[in-house]
Parts: sequence; structure tokens; C-alpha cells
Amino acid sequence: MNTPANMQALVQLHDGYSDAQTGPNITDLAPFLAHKKVTVPVPGEGQALIKVDLAAVNPSDIHFIKGEYGQSRIKGMPAGFEGVGQVVAGDTPLVGQRVSFFAAGSGAWAEYALAGSSGLVPCRPDLAEVDAAGQLVNPLTAIAMFDLVKGSGADSFVLNAAGSQLGKLLITLGRDQGIKPIAVVRRSTQAAQLKELGAAEVIVTGKADALSAAQSIFRTLRPRILLDAVGDQFTADLFFAMPSHARWVNYGKLSTEAPALKELGQMIFRGKQIEGFWLTRWMKQVDPGRIPQAFMEIQGRFVSGAWKTDVAGIVPLSKAMTELPKVLAQPGGKAFIDPRG
Repeated sequence: MNTPANMQALVQLHDGYSDAQTGPNITDLAPFLAHKKVTVPVPGEGQALIKVDLAAVNPSDIHFIKGEYGQSRIKGMPAGFEGVGQVVAGDTPLVGQRVSFFAAGSGAWAEYALAGSSGLVPCRPDLAEVDAAGQLVNPLTAIAMFDLVKGSGADSFVLNAAGSQLGKLLITLGRDQGIKPIAVVRRSTQAAQLKELGAAEVIVTGKADALSAAQSIFRTLRPRILLDAVGDQFTADLFFAMPSHARWVNYGKLSTEAPALKELGQMIFRGKQIEGFWLTRWMKQVDPGRIPQAFMEIQGRFVSGAWKTDVAGIVPLSKAMTELPKVLAQPGGKAFIDPRG
């Protein structure tokens, strides 16, 4: 396939990191990105060039463009971590195939992106485009963290931000494997949907008796793992209410206020642990055979209907600077960028 010399992309306006920690919410992309025409990147050794069909937008992307992520920005480079598209060139036998990919160097919020050849994930022909575009960050994280849940030996686990796309994936994993999810959400309107998905219990943080309700649930279900994307004071209080040997696994920072750790003695005398989870690190440390196995499971769950992608909106690349923040403000669904529009 002949590729053009230039392409449309959302490019980063800054290098490096920021000193701010403002969270993954955004109302204006203009301080961080610009819609520009740039040169189509050329794949090097171990790289593939992807003609992007659809790109996902995750909280990690927003942290990244703000300079708040564990990966440094590069001024002038397209943003966007993951997507789906056709391999058109590069150091790979997958040229011509549809693949899901993690962008490497030149991001997915563009007509073309670069990806490491070893990380390309061939897609089943019956895998829907939105599922293929978003099967890496959230679904693979769900599989990886659910391995921690299974390893705890407990019959239940706690997850906050449970109404998110990732939260829903984890709830259905628990439902299907007989490990009771205890969902934590901000809005009581989310409770019925999460119960229907398979949550054993739903704790609504806005209720006056939320912590006492959690303590009662924990006495009965005895969860050992807390999967946390929020990092606020209520999450800390939940952790200290959990049984001995509980692990607080933080993978996100929706809250901009640091919690007070009021019962650190539990770390000494009750064997509790606080740790971080980063998918990039997990992929480097896990048994290499686990990753292709996980993707077979992920695609199978989407195709069978066990998982579904809730779509908040698909924004044309040409209109993303104005339209993407509006879609991101909608609760409960995932945003995508279509570079073909």
C-alpha cells in the first residue's frame, strides 16, 4: 500500500512532565494539543506502521497529554496510546492484517501510527471495531488485576470507580468465575446496573452510612483485594476496614487530594499492603505466555457478548479539539477518535 507523505494528527505542545496533578478530567484540549498536518512516520527496526481505523481515549491518555503520566511527552509528536488499524509497512510479517496496537513514538490520534512489532495483536474478523480499538488498556488490565484477585484466595474483592468501562469488565469477570465483586460508586443511580451485571454488593460513597455499610459487608464477605482508581480518603478508610492481609492495589488517581493514612499500624500488625499497578510494568514482568492467552480470552469474551464496550461517542479527528471534551464528560462510556473523519 502506498502511503501519503503527510497526515492529520493531534500533536503534543509540550515536552516532559508537569508539576501539576489535576487528574484525568479535561474541558479544553488547546493548552496541550493542536490539530496539525505532519509527516507520516517511517517505521524503524522492530516497528510497524499502522493506518489507524479507530483510536481509543483512556484516562491515561489525558494524564499523559497533561504531563502527569509515568511516560514523558515529546513535543510535536501525535498523542494517543491505543487503537486498531491495518499494518501497511514495517519490520513484521503482519503487513496487510488488522491489528490492535500500543503506539510507540508516534501516537494513535492520527491517520497513521507507529507500534512495536512484537506488541501487535491480530484481531479476529468477528471482533467489533470499538472492541478491537480498546482491547488493550482496559481489558488487559482487567485480566491482569483479576489474576491478583484469584491469587488472593478470597471469595470476594472490592473495586472502586466500578461504573467505569474497566470496572464493568472486572464485575463480569468476578460474576463468571464465582468471586463476588463489591462495587464502590459515587452515584446511587449506578447501583441497579452494576447489580444486574453481577456485583454482589454496591457501596455508594455519597450516602451518610457508606463506611458503616462497607464494614458490615466486609465482615460477611471478607475481601482481600481492593482495586483502586481513585486514591481518596474514602478509599483509604475502606482499606483499613478490610480484613487482615488485605492489599490495596492502586492503578489510577481520579482524586486530586491525597488521603490520610490513619491506621498505619495495620501494615505492621495485620499484614496489610499498599502497592501500585501499571500495565506496562506487568507486561514486562509476567510470564510471556500469559499475554497471548489473555488476548484470546479478551477477544472471546467480546465476541461471545460476555463483555461489551459502552460507547460514549466516536469523534472525527478533524473535530476532536472541540468535540472530544464533550464526549469525555459523559459518564459510563468510552470515547473514541476516528481519523477517517
